[in-house]
Amino acid sequence: MKIYSIQSYFARNIFSHRPVIKMVLDIENYHNTPTCDIEGFNRKLLDYFPGLAKHFCSLGYEGGFVDRLAEGTYIGHVIEHLTLELQSMMGYQVFYGKTRIIKEPSLYYMVFEYVNNRCGIECGKAAVEIADAICENRVFDLNNIIENLRKITVESDLGPSTGAIYREAQKRGIPVRRVGNESMLQLGTGKHSRFIEAALSDGVSCISVDTAGNKQLTKQILSDYEIPVPPGDIAYTPKSAVELARQIGYPVVVKPYNGNQGKAVTININSDEEVRSACEQAFKYGKAVIVEKFIKGRDYRVLVVGGKVSAVAERRPPAVCGDGIHSIRELVDIQNKNPLRGDDHEKPLTKIKLDDTAKKVLARQGMDEGYIPAENRTVVLRDNANLSTGGTARNCTEELNPYNAQVAIKVAKILGLDIAGIDMTMDDIAKPINLSNGAVIEVNAAPGLRMHLYPSEGEKNDVAGDILDMLFSKNSPHSVPVVSITGTNGKTTTTRLVSHILSLSDKKVGMTSTSGIYVGNECILKGDNTGPVSAGIVLSNKEVEVAVLETARGGIVRKGLGYDLADVGVIVNIAEDHIGLDGLDSLEDLAFAKSLVIEAVKPDGYAVLNADDNMTGYFMKRAAAEVILFSSTSSNPMIQEHLESGGKAVIVKNDAICICSSGRCMHLINIEDIPITIGGMVECNIENSLAAVSALYALGVPAETIRAGLITFKPDAAINPGRFNIFDMGNFKVMLDYSHNPAGYSAVINFIQKLNASRLVGVVGVPGDRLESSMSEVGELCGRSFSKIYVKEDRDLRGREPGEVADILCNAAIKGGMKKENIEVIYDEEKAIETSILDAQPGDLIVVFYEEFEPALQIVNRIRKELQKNLTVTEIDEKQPAEAAQANIQ
Repeated sequence: MKIYSIQSYFARNIFSHRPVIKMVLDIENYHNTPTCDIEGFNRKLLDYFPGLAKHFCSLGYEGGFVDRLAEGTYIGHVIEHLTLELQSMMGYQVFYGKTRIIKEPSLYYMVFEYVNNRCGIECGKAAVEIADAICENRVFDLNNIIENLRKITVESDLGPSTGAIYREAQKRGIPVRRVGNESMLQLGTGKHSRFIEAALSDGVSCISVDTAGNKQLTKQILSDYEIPVPPGDIAYTPKSAVELARQIGYPVVVKPYNGNQGKAVTININSDEEVRSACEQAFKYGKAVIVEKFIKGRDYRVLVVGGKVSAVAERRPPAVCGDGIHSIRELVDIQNKNPLRGDDHEKPLTKIKLDDTAKKVLARQGMDEGYIPAENRTVVLRDNANLSTGGTARNCTEELNPYNAQVAIKVAKILGLDIAGIDMTMDDIAKPINLSNGAVIEVNAAPGLRMHLYPSEGEKNDVAGDILDMLFSKNSPHSVPVVSITGTNGKTTTTRLVSHILSLSDKKVGMTSTSGIYVGNECILKGDNTGPVSAGIVLSNKEVEVAVLETARGGIVRKGLGYDLADVGVIVNIAEDHIGLDGLDSLEDLAFAKSLVIEAVKPDGYAVLNADDNMTGYFMKRAAAEVILFSSTSSNPMIQEHLESGGKAVIVKNDAICICSSGRCMHLINIEDIPITIGGMVECNIENSLAAVSALYALGVPAETIRAGLITFKPDAAINPGRFNIFDMGNFKVMLDYSHNPAGYSAVINFIQKLNASRLVGVVGVPGDRLESSMSEVGELCGRSFSKIYVKEDRDLRGREPGEVADILCNAAIKGGMKKENIEVIYDEEKAIETSILDAQPGDLIVVFYEEFEPALQIVNRIRKELQKNLTVTEIDEKQPAEAAQANIQ
């Protein structure tokens, strides 16, 4: 068996509204052999993985997959279920899977849900390896495979703190995404977005974090504010550490200057020799150590979030309780078998380690790892109580003395921390710290939340909820409005128009389009940016107040959406374009893919649909929110039915755009007053205007703002570049447009035939990845409509041979009625454009269907300037000599 490709979908996609992985797999010789015919396969599979017996499969009941095995299913299907089961064994709840054949006889794609992307990929690979081994009756080490998967899971999963915040954000409907592969999250979108890494928020300065990380500096600052801290100082050698300990007075604590998680911390030191021994460990973590007075008492962690105490835990060092039978080593092994303990931070508790530090602690107590403690005797294995070294925690939030709460809040405020873990040592947290010989030992700028989320004793605290309450105060927004626009033709113009009108509302608009990513008036990235990565860039920009996203087919199919839910989803229209690409073999396939845009809409949002489009009935069934229909005619039966049932619509009535709702139709603007319709002659831009008005109406934009935006949106290269841009060249005109499919060409030709051009000339081409039938349709249309055509080819041939597209267009144009002598083939687009303009006759309208707008625009502007210059020289030459001389002087 062979894996050809693995593709991760991180957001909603055409397979599922949950993250999935798509694996393309060749099952080779097993393509026509059901599992029941492979000797011993079913039995071995279920022996290795008894959890498969609970899988429902498509039969819809527990055990359904086992029944499928018995009746005979195929290996691709088995690998799908095995991948899900392996992820389940890693602790993830995943259920969705799908396996389909791509190419006969043995090439399949398999889609399966995941929570941890890296784990999901590795489980898929392991499932193939295991299935192949069972089929071939080959020995394999399942324990080793499972152990490797566990290691990968631990390394790649979110830690408990980050994971809790992530899940709480999802629960609250706050958009959340993992940034990279570490512990950083983006919460919310646009101007409301916040970033947090574990429990370190973006609201804290670097100075505050650095100060908290400098333990000695923290103590000095807190001491100045009369916060009780243990006296101590920094030592750079064991000798100076001993001298410092003597000055302070035993007992003392020695710890690394910049340590964390309790590493190499030695407490209750009572001799010079112990200081030297402690320094030997501490200097492994840095060039200096802190020596400070040992404060006797219990170890407490007070978590402060947003100026309030969120939780308090008493931390206890790792220990075992004797039974008079087992040795300390055996008691530790028994404890570590607790399913709540893991190797690192992936579980509520960390496994206890009997390392050199633990052995020294035992030695001080006169024991070693082979010692058998008496029944009920507690043996402490470490000086520090950090969970990361195997300690436990007890929730004691309700015991916190109000005075101690104020001290903790004051400490966080002094250091400028919005989230802080304040470590206090005292006899009892219920008594004021200043009356119980207590002290603030350390302050943590990125405190772990595990002890509060999963205390060993007591109820857990909703600290993740407190953090989100701080980041997004009550009733404050966490997301910017999102408008997602898709379709076959017109989506770029619609996107630009919506963006333009929203900008009139003093909103900083983030826009993705085929021409680039824009934030306000600034293009921050040029080129075709209509995929999920581009959407993510806009939605993570802190300047953006509203996002308008052109959402193209390619991005939807290959990577899914770049956002979670939109406020408005728009489908302008659907036509036969891109058929045959990415597994979309029909108009229905294309509609299915693009319908994701109207499925991924907030419950209180809107889906905007074109009632004049033949696929809208299909879309109506898939829309996840209330529908607003638009139509170029008020007599459209779908519009009438929709309005009668209480729906909303935007229509053309009496040559004006009207907004209809609740039995009333409000006149918005006359069609002839919308510049991009060019007096109503550009029918496709009437359609685009209707779509834009519908989206803006759904967002609640005032009618006067919509009207003003429609009037000021011009069909020129500055506002709507590359769409019906007409340039006056003197005695002829040139138009640039991006149409590249039959519907687009038809819309342009429908318009230009209404103009009074003496001759229509086309510079035509079609992308090479379109169906030959679509190319022929374009060629025939051009043959019927133009007096002369220049056939060119795109620089990117998209899999075609040079000249192949041109031949198809030429033959089709002749079939459409054009004489061969009126067809000129110039493969290079820029050369074709230049030639067509230089060969122009008075009264011509040359329509350029370009691949790249900027080079085409530069050619038009350059020749236009040359023509204007030549015209000026000619006018001067025709004047009388004296007049000409005077003109030259001026």
